[in-house]
Amino acid sequence: MEAAFFDLDKTIISRSSSLALSRPMYRAGLVSRGQLLRGAYAQMVYLLVGADEKKMERLKEGMLSLTKGWDRAQVEQLVRDVILDVIDPYVYQEALDLMELHRSEGRRIYVVSSSPEEVVRPLAAHFGATGVIATRAEVGEDGRYTGELAFYCYGDQKAEAVRDVAARVGIDLARSHAYSDSITDLPMLEVVGNPVAVNPDRELRRIAEEREWPIRDFRRPVRLRSRIAATAAQPRAQVVAGLVAAGALALILGWVALRSRVRDRAAG
Repeated sequence: MEAAFFDLDKTIISRSSSLALSRPMYRAGLVSRGQLLRGAYAQMVYLLVGADEKKMERLKEGMLSLTKGWDRAQVEQLVRDVILDVIDPYVYQEALDLMELHRSEGRRIYVVSSSPEEVVRPLAAHFGATGVIATRAEVGEDGRYTGELAFYCYGDQKAEAVRDVAARVGIDLARSHAYSDSITDLPMLEVVGNPVAVNPDRELRRIAEEREWPIRDFRRPVRLRSRIAATAAQPRAQVVAGLVAAGALALILGWVALRSRVRDRAAG
């Protein structure tokens, strides 16, 4: 059995799924105007530069501190109300075409992301993915985020999770494919026999060129709204309502990332 593993942000989606939620969070009173403005700046930087390991670590710690004590049900409802607006139109047609190609050739499709599982899973359902590998936040018995992570899907941990899934379901990684834009996903790309750099950051592009890996530039985002509407009556579409849960959590990832980039830029 073979599979294709896709990163989410800037690989399937043309922007950060986390930062996309900053404006709705501001309207809900969960972030300040200053944080909103910094989020807009961070989105621009993210698109142009990406995030290195140091910034991702800051982002993770900031997210955990910020969301501790938040009521998960409230977050879910907020994201449920705005998901179509914030994700539309950010999905790359090229990514959808590749997924369809892999499915037609009998491969399983996995979306692998450092974003919260609650955000990734509903989107993956609409992409027709077999499953997801994503960050899992701990939720207490009171339904609130504890400020801890059950699993952080990043770097070596992401690669290890791919290996675990492959061992569990019998996937031949040597014959499988992986797609990502970021140097932080190098461990995942190295796990498979067919790594592909998509819209790569500078470091990943350099390595891909040195190792003669394929490099793809996705440039055609399409409207997810129409895709969701088209499948609204289907059973799998029902996953969306509950799955947008960590969308707000993902946004936090976004604006904290922005804050980290602003500080780094100022220090430089």
